[in-house]
Amino acid sequence: MASNTDSNDKNSVRKSILVNASQAVAWRVFTERMTTWWPLEHYKIGKAKAVEAVVEPRVGGRWYERGDDGSTCDWGSVLAWEPHTRLVLSWDISADWQYDPTLKTEIEVRFIAEGDDRTRIELEHRHLDRYGARRDEMHTVFDKSGDWGRILALFAHVAEG
Repeated sequence: MASNTDSNDKNSVRKSILVNASQAVAWRVFTERMTTWWPLEHYKIGKAKAVEAVVEPRVGGRWYERGDDGSTCDWGSVLAWEPHTRLVLSWDISADWQYDPTLKTEIEVRFIAEGDDRTRIELEHRHLDRYGARRDEMHTVFDKSGDWGRILALFAHVAEG
């Protein structure tokens, strides 16, 4: 079940979901199998049809999409890699849905074991103030219209499968 745990902070969006999967399984599905749950047909920025979402498994690694023509389009980079508990990614996609390596908003994902086969996933997308005058617009996208909660629900469906 996804929930919005966001306060009135317009500079961040917080979502959480309880997943019926172990912490290790949740981590692997999120980091190694993103292609199986990320809605690439709608959530992509490259010109080619996106066929893969990749998180390179190390601090400094790339986070990107791969197109059916072999091209890649960066989304951000790995800022923290702490298997199976914490992942921090930069989200370097502008309000115009273009890669901008100077943007550096952050997505922190925590994997909190709540028993052997249950994991609470807490996601925070922060530093939305870096969108400047478009901060409120992007907050609405991440909180409601694009909704990190719906993305987490897609992830949970695969992790529980």
